[in-house]
Amino acid sequence: RNPPTLYRSHSNQLAQFYRDELISFPTMPGNPEAEAKKELGNKAFAAKEYDEAIKHYTAAISIDSKNCVYFSNRSACHGGKGDWEKAANDAKECIKVNPEFVKGYYRLANALSEQNKFDSALATVKQGMAVDPNNPQLQKQMRQIKAKRDNQRRVENATKTATSAAATENAPIRSLDPAVVKEVQDLQAQYRTTAKEFRDVQGKIRRAQLAKRTSELTKTQLEELPDGSYSKLYRPVGKMFMLASEAEINNHLDETIEKEGKNESSLSSKMEYLEKMMNSQQQNIQELTKQ
Repeated sequence: RNPPTLYRSHSNQLAQFYRDELISFPTMPGNPEAEAKKELGNKAFAAKEYDEAIKHYTAAISIDSKNCVYFSNRSACHGGKGDWEKAANDAKECIKVNPEFVKGYYRLANALSEQNKFDSALATVKQGMAVDPNNPQLQKQMRQIKAKRDNQRRVENATKTATSAAATENAPIRSLDPAVVKEVQDLQAQYRTTAKEFRDVQGKIRRAQLAKRTSELTKTQLEELPDGSYSKLYRPVGKMFMLASEAEINNHLDETIEKEGKNESSLSSKMEYLEKMMNSQQQNIQELTKQ
């Protein structure tokens, strides 16, 4: 039997995070018939049978529409399917039913963030923190959403720069003085070199962000697990797995998060420098070709 790995794909990790979170979160007492439907939904959710789980939670809601947990759990199902609009709608209903239920704000903020609605997601987190100012999940979620928003902005700026780069690399050279033509050609060659380095740095940033995000999600999973719910943990070492204690796993994850965070920051500074250099080269080419 192969040992379980803590490093999965992003989608699998997100689904696992939702599953652990849904099962471990204490439920609210309610109508026995509705609670029975909810338990069936939990079992289906644990098996990743999201449509089946949605059916059971919907049945629970039809029996008792005043229990916010049913909406929260159904929101998690939609999130597991990647249907973030429906996840957001159920999270809103959850908050509407019980504005004191902090998990509703958490789920809504996550659904909005996955739709790249970062400002709305951050506003939702702040609403949740008004209910529970010291909630560690909301505090962590706020940091993650801000990081994702900043990364999205960098990607958008990089896309604009890349579009501009394509135009500059292929800028036509009119009938100019031979010396000017040679200067323009040299600048275009320099620009292509800078643009290639810019794209390489972009790729490295994405890899650093993926490694950091993977470690953060894995650490979240460990934090969500009840004490004593596991006996063995493994961490990858090359292509192999090594038995490790919980403390060793956490230390390894913390080191990876810190390392990749510093790497991302350093690469982002380099990308900004390259972007300025490209803008300068582009401006010089445009001025010369206008003569």
